[in-house]
Amino acid sequence: MADIKTLEKIYRPEARAGRFLLVLLLSGVSYGLYRGVQDNYLAELAHISNFERGIVEFFRELPGLLVVLILAVMYRFSEQAVFKISAAVMALGLAGLCASGAGKVPVVFFMVIYSLGEHVMMPARSSLSMRFAKRESGGAALGLAGAIGQAGNISGYVIVAVLFAIFARLGYSRNALFSFKLVFFLAVVFGIAAFVFALYMKEPYGERHHVQRRRFYFAKKFTKYYFLEVFYGARKQIFLTFAPYVLILQYGADASLISLLMAICSGFGVVFSPFIGKLIDKAGYKIIMVTDTLILMAVCFFYGFAHRLFPPHIAFIVVCVNYVLDSIISLSSMANGVYVQDIASSQEEITATLSTGISVNHVISILIALLGGWIWKVTGIEALFSISAFLGLINTLYAATIKKKS
Repeated sequence: MADIKTLEKIYRPEARAGRFLLVLLLSGVSYGLYRGVQDNYLAELAHISNFERGIVEFFRELPGLLVVLILAVMYRFSEQAVFKISAAVMALGLAGLCASGAGKVPVVFFMVIYSLGEHVMMPARSSLSMRFAKRESGGAALGLAGAIGQAGNISGYVIVAVLFAIFARLGYSRNALFSFKLVFFLAVVFGIAAFVFALYMKEPYGERHHVQRRRFYFAKKFTKYYFLEVFYGARKQIFLTFAPYVLILQYGADASLISLLMAICSGFGVVFSPFIGKLIDKAGYKIIMVTDTLILMAVCFFYGFAHRLFPPHIAFIVVCVNYVLDSIISLSSMANGVYVQDIASSQEEITATLSTGISVNHVISILIALLGGWIWKVTGIEALFSISAFLGLINTLYAATIKKKS
């Protein structure tokens, strides 16, 4: 995936980024295990309906909305400290899921705890990736970090697919509680391992000071970035929340199949994440922002209307292919972070802005999560994914107005 020469080309010699990348790999495995069974666990064990799925997502995404406030409380902490704390919180949430029953309240509660750690880690991970990198390699560093995380995801998804295939051969039903709990236990093990290695991360030589983030940070020059995050958050949320549920409720996909499909998505992510990162550096973030929506609109159309255009078995294949395509084009969101790096004047400003961007992103995300379940229930998935396509189009038109820093 990345040899020594590639790492030397991307990272500053004094950065010592090895442990950071190892933490990304281990947390990626943990996430893959958790995400591989999440939707089937909600649908088949917790009995969450398509309408309720939107409500669950509202609570799960609340930490994303509040991340700027959470990081405001932690403003004296270094980026690495925030990164370590978030790894611990994610492991705690997984442990709770493993230990609790399948009741709706405890399941949602511990999903929110995990989501809290996940969302706090997001800006720290992006900021550390670019901080360790050479100035001209910010996109490549984000791409490599994404690829390593995706490689971990693949491992987790494959483990889930293999385990559930074995359970089926042993006679366990597809919704046996034991099967899901074993996967959660493995996710806890990898989550704790990620936290332990994160504890041993050290500041790069010559950078012993703490990077202090502003408690709240909004700047006029980042206005376009904030709006791009709103548009991206809206169209992303529809796929993140409801795409797997379409496969499960409408096409009968089990946990093994969903995990295998997610593994394929991550496999393409490993290949395309570094490529798109380098493409951002070479072609520019504006071009990447503008061009991804043509594919997105086709993806949304077939995801929403495949069951009306094709026989069921063909429609299922079409939907699976489009699920993978969406995972690939979503990688272009790295361009937003590189855009921030290009116009920011300090590392502190990058971190603060990325944190604010996540909260701005989630203002619309939680509303879409709530409305999406209702739209699906009342009008069907056709309208839901048509809205996603329209939001993607607005995102592209707005990105076209960006003037690159000279």
